[in-house]
Parts: sequence; structure tokens; C-alpha cells
Amino acid sequence: MLKIGLDAMGGDFAPEAAVKGAVMASEELGPESKIVLFGDKAKIEEILAAEHCPADRFEIVATTEVIEMGDHPAKAFQQKSDSSITVGFTCLAKGLIQGFASAGSTGAMMVGSMYAIKPIDGIIRPTISSIVPTVSGHPALLLDVGLNVDCKPEVLCQYGLIGSIYAESVLGIEHPRVAILNIGEEETKGNAQTKAAYEMMKASGRFNFVGNVEGSHIFSGKVADVIVCDGFTGNVILKMAEGLYRINKALGGGQHRFWEAMNYEHIGGTPVLGVGAPVIIGHGCSTPLAIKSMILSTEQTAKANLTEKLRLAFKD
Repeated sequence: MLKIGLDAMGGDFAPEAAVKGAVMASEELGPESKIVLFGDKAKIEEILAAEHCPADRFEIVATTEVIEMGDHPAKAFQQKSDSSITVGFTCLAKGLIQGFASAGSTGAMMVGSMYAIKPIDGIIRPTISSIVPTVSGHPALLLDVGLNVDCKPEVLCQYGLIGSIYAESVLGIEHPRVAILNIGEEETKGNAQTKAAYEMMKASGRFNFVGNVEGSHIFSGKVADVIVCDGFTGNVILKMAEGLYRINKALGGGQHRFWEAMNYEHIGGTPVLGVGAPVIIGHGCSTPLAIKSMILSTEQTAKANLTEKLRLAFKD
């Protein structure tokens, strides 16, 4: 049985949005998968009853504390030992669940990822990534999108391998094209960081490196399937894309599949790549649909055996 843990108390609209999203996801999960809800048991069961959903469809792990968005992440993770996030990570570390997702405190989720689950041996810095839509209809992967705002060239090179393995295993892209985000396509373009990373990635031979990609081609799908950059640049791009989506929607833009794919509700969350178990972090404002997508993404990542593939790739 594949068990996917969900922080039922995480997010601006928890626990209602989280539990309703879990109900929606439970109808699409594989027969061998089950959702484990961490949180206030009485509230969870009350919402399930209102949704006319039998509680035995889920496992419920009762917790009594919540890490709030304003709490200090590291201190709260330790001091609130019976919080839904801390207990969830404890279960993940023990192998009682095979993946954990939350729309709660991003800081606390990163503390749990780095100290309860820990980075995979050989990986210099884990990363967070985002799936981005392309007009070709195929998804692309952008990493880092905010975890490491400054990256050494060797870290960017590792991102190329991490992203390639994720794109192939989880997104189903064969022989994914990996590129560095740069200000020009020519090999000589860029700053010291991107130039050095280019040489490392070119010499690596461990993934399909295709060179530089300009910002104008991120959403085209013509150049790359995996786009590597530091977390500062990646976060700016991600926030710009979210802003463009909201502007397009507010102005009554067409319902083209590209714009629909840019809706965060269909993506669900951001995977933490390079740690010892599947962890997905969702938007704080997640709706039930976003929670559903986040759960299904966690299941997909766990089924792909991504963690073990990364361990094998970095064992040397």
C-alpha cells in the first residue's frame, strides 16, 4: 500500500480546503494508494461527514498543534512536536508514509525536508522546482525557483542531472533536453556563473545538455525540457508567470490550454528535489482543486521511485 500524507491543517483555508481536496483526490488515486490525513481529528471527521465521505476511506493521524505562517520555522518545528507538519515528517522519516504534502508553512516544510528527511548523499544542495507549461503542449521543468538564491556552477550542474531524472521519471519525457537560462544562446554569453556551469554541464555527459536558452523560449518548448537557473532568477520568472496568468484572466483572456496549464491549481505544488523522500509544498492559498493536484503529484512522484533513482545517480 502506497500511503500519501497530507497536512490537513496547512494553508489559508485549512482544514476545509485540505480535506475537500483529499476527498477529490481519493476518487482518482490508484487502487493501491491511500491518503493519510494529519491534523485535528474531530474537525477532519466533521468535514468528511459534511462531504458525505466515509472517514474510513482515509487514515487519520490526530495532532493537536499547528505551525502557523508567522511562526519561526525551525523553532516551531522543534517546539510544536505534535503539529501536523512535524508528525507528518516523523512518519515520513520512519517509512510509515511514502510521501508528504502541505500547503502550510514553507519554512517548516523545508526544515523538515533538510533535517528530518535529509538531503541525498552526494547532492550539494537540494532544490525546489516548478512545472511550467509550453505552447507545444508538453510540460517543462524550471529549477531552482527560490530555495538557493545564489548557486555555484557545480550546483547548477547537479540541477541539470536532478532535473533530467525528474523529467524522465515523473513527467515521462524521454531523453529530456537540459539547458541553462542565459541572456543569449551563444556559448560565450552570460556571467561567470553561467559560463562556468556551461563548461561543467557540457563535459558531464550524464544528461542531454543542449546549451543556453533565452527567457523568450522558456514557454515555447522548442529548446529545452529542463531549464536550470539560480533560485533568485527562477523565482522572478515564476512570479512573473503567475502575474501574467492573473492579468490574462482578469482581462478575459481566451481559455487556451496554455493559460489553463499555467493555473497553479492544476499543478498543485512544488517538489523538493534532492531529499530522501517525496515532499511537495503547495501554495498557502490552495483551493480544494490545488490540494487534489498536490496529492496526485505526490503519488506520481512516489510511484516513479524518484528518490531511489537520485540516490543511484549520486552514489559516487
